[in-house]
Amino acid sequence: MSAKTILSIDGGGIRGVIPATLLEAIEERTEQPVSSLFDVIAGTSTGGILALGLSCPKRDAAQPRFTAAELLDLYRGKGGKIFPHEFSGRFRQLLGPKYSDRGRHEVLSEKFDGARLSQALTDVLVTSYDLQGRRPFFFRSASTGSTGGPRDYTMVEAAMATSAAPTYFRPTRIAAAAEDEDELVLVDGGVFANNPAMCAFVDDSSAKGVAAGALIVSLGTGESIRRTQRVYPAAKRWGLLCWGKRIINLVFDGVSEATSYEIGSVLAQSDSYRFQVELPPEHEHLDDTHAANTEALEKLAKRLIDAQPAKLDELCVKLLQRAGKPLPPRYAAQSGAGSAA
Repeated sequence: MSAKTILSIDGGGIRGVIPATLLEAIEERTEQPVSSLFDVIAGTSTGGILALGLSCPKRDAAQPRFTAAELLDLYRGKGGKIFPHEFSGRFRQLLGPKYSDRGRHEVLSEKFDGARLSQALTDVLVTSYDLQGRRPFFFRSASTGSTGGPRDYTMVEAAMATSAAPTYFRPTRIAAAAEDEDELVLVDGGVFANNPAMCAFVDDSSAKGVAAGALIVSLGTGESIRRTQRVYPAAKRWGLLCWGKRIINLVFDGVSEATSYEIGSVLAQSDSYRFQVELPPEHEHLDDTHAANTEALEKLAKRLIDAQPAKLDELCVKLLQRAGKPLPPRYAAQSGAGSAA
């Protein structure tokens, strides 16, 4: 089996602006849609929405419905509808989900209307967690079976499930695929795989567990800058309420960085790229959709791109060569293009 080229996109709510900006840069440099450069695109939460968006076909053609730039516009223009700023939201979150599903469902239905996993332009793996079965659940385009079959879920269903972050949104309920199975009660896959790179690597639809030759590109949504002040004096007094409002971010960030370490260690014989930025505390929130915040997140991503142009060019050349695509003029004119550290 030939080595796979895998794209993995972390979860992180509105912080999806960061990987979307990086993906826009990859499409600009390669002059190719992301779906034509990767054998597998895996995503969790906001990364799952991006994975589905990048692989979603046009209604009348086998071409991507959205460019990475258009998906970036989704965060700019629709973020406030997904995370509506309501004064009562913080109080409501104490006893239930902070947000209604209405706005999120409307946005995702508008974007993915009619599309199913079986129609994805490349293999897609989207994570979620089944509360009913107490197990990880994966939306896989490679295991959908016949079009319209019971496991050929709609992209709207997959996007709703993977982005149902606990305390922010209610779980997504999906009817059982067979009479002898339970219904699915799904929440954000970030509770176990906020960085789905390792899931994609070992999944049957991707690398079959064979490390040699794989190329993995992992895009983060920002990691918190290490606190300079001492946290213990406050943390030692935290109870259920104080831990509850922090635990989601802690779990998501911890899982992402653990997976990043595993990928770097286990795949020593493979090409592995991790793009991540440091987040100041004021930009850590998953649901801060104010224009000033989304602009700041985009600037952080562009700063990363500007700081590592050789690394990004090296990656783009490798992706084009593996996909058998022609090198655009910016690379074809350079001898040894992309020879970066």
